[in-house]
Amino acid sequence: MRITLPSGTPAEMVQHPNAKMGLVIATDIFGLRPLYDQMVQQLSDEWQMSVIAVEPFPGMDLGPEIEPRQAVVPSLDDEVKLRDQLEAADALQCGTVGLLGFCLGGMYAFKAARSDRFARIVAFYGMITVPENWKSPTQGEPLNMLLSGYAESVFAVLGGKDFYTPMSDIDQLRSTGATISFYPEAEHGFAHDASRPTHRAEDAADAFAKAKAWLLSAV
Repeated sequence: MRITLPSGTPAEMVQHPNAKMGLVIATDIFGLRPLYDQMVQQLSDEWQMSVIAVEPFPGMDLGPEIEPRQAVVPSLDDEVKLRDQLEAADALQCGTVGLLGFCLGGMYAFKAARSDRFARIVAFYGMITVPENWKSPTQGEPLNMLLSGYAESVFAVLGGKDFYTPMSDIDQLRSTGATISFYPEAEHGFAHDASRPTHRAEDAADAFAKAKAWLLSAV
């Protein structure tokens, strides 16, 4: 069901009657849509978790194209994003909560490692360094937040052909103490949306199985 967080940010939530833990989802750049409505329900059912997905662009009418969304990313504020993630975690009413992020949301999942609220974090192809066209005073570097936070709680799913995460960045991420699952032939966005041309079914299944195990290792 759709709810509104105390901040006013929309979210999609399913509460499991016997939840093993809670899970916050930080969506990709296209935000809440049927893909995430289905994912929240599916992960709740299959992983026995209460799950909530958070809209990354509350109050903005950006349409379905990527360009307007890319253009406003520099205006997003790390502290606002973390606030929404924490409010979403509270809404689940679970003692143990994990965080799962995709693409843009994967970048914010890395950044959330500065908080001890999330027992385990999984970032699918999140940006390890802020892209040049996204840099702004309100966009801190994920690596810095990992180094000063709880990088050992982080599991990163990364592709060898993802231009957003070059090997030099992956090497830096590895040095923080984060755990990495690497798929050499995978491009950006290969796992969470089967309609994308970059989707790789076998790699996606493997990555989600490992993500589930990582999250449930907290309970």
